[in-house]
Amino acid sequence: MTTSTITGHGETLRHYLQVSDLDRDTLLNLIDRAIKLKNNQKAGRPYRPAIGRILGLMFEKPSTRTRISFEAAMYHLGGNVVFMPSRDLQLKRGEPLKDTARVLSRYLDCLVVRTYGQEIVDELARWSSIPVINGLTDEHHPCQILSDIMTVVEYKGRNLEDLKIAWIGDGNNMAHSWIQAAARMGFSLYLACPRGFEPDAAILKKARDEAGDRIHVSNNPEEAVDLADVVNTDVWASMGQEGEADSRREAFRAFQLNAGLLSRAKADAIVLHCLPAHRDEEITEEVLEGPQSAAWDQAENKMHIHRSILEWAMELQED
Repeated sequence: MTTSTITGHGETLRHYLQVSDLDRDTLLNLIDRAIKLKNNQKAGRPYRPAIGRILGLMFEKPSTRTRISFEAAMYHLGGNVVFMPSRDLQLKRGEPLKDTARVLSRYLDCLVVRTYGQEIVDELARWSSIPVINGLTDEHHPCQILSDIMTVVEYKGRNLEDLKIAWIGDGNNMAHSWIQAAARMGFSLYLACPRGFEPDAAILKKARDEAGDRIHVSNNPEEAVDLADVVNTDVWASMGQEGEADSRREAFRAFQLNAGLLSRAKADAIVLHCLPAHRDEEITEEVLEGPQSAAWDQAENKMHIHRSILEWAMELQED
């Protein structure tokens, strides 16, 4: 398995800051492990290798699924959780990130960070002597993408290279993580974004250098969805973009995932949405609640993939 950043203390740690930190085998192993943990839990077989371990959650952005799924994951592993909203930390009074990182490393066994700038997560990882996991930044959402692909594997199998996956909407952090995942894992990815809302050019170029012609970006949602196996969307205005909601609603109007657009995909295509959903904006009620929607399995799988990621990051003994 690949490990990520080397800290200033000379220790090699299993940070997970963006999808491209890990190789294909490691990503697939995390997904396979999450499926096994899920099946064991549903069979009533407890597994608590994290007894005596403490997970810290440092959250600057509000959260329902990411916070609760990480907390539930750690409790299922037998560990404990300390939730730290950033407003309650000395960071708000100017304490340097490197000081916070080194102090928290003396108290915790792993740290999950949900914040705005990717540079904040990177800096915390640089100075920490414990694993740091990106729970979301404006640039990447690497844990979410693994729960999404876990859901795809459950519905479509492990031959990901045979699949066409469509992304409809904003070229945001989720789009970036899908782009990196396509480069690492071999599926074809078709993104359709309004003009001016395409993914970051540097992230796209680096992934295309690795993936060849498997990653496509256009302004045409019909082209992206045609014969797709998986159709994915997200909110039009992410956290921090609320002031742009009206202008984005107008720009994205033709990118709504509705029954007409979905009909262009394969008959057995699944629909993903990482939630929360704005019904009848980026996705219609009919599609979100329809028979092709896998959004609720996708949401549950966050907890299982988080167990897998925590087990890997803290190098807990496998059963």
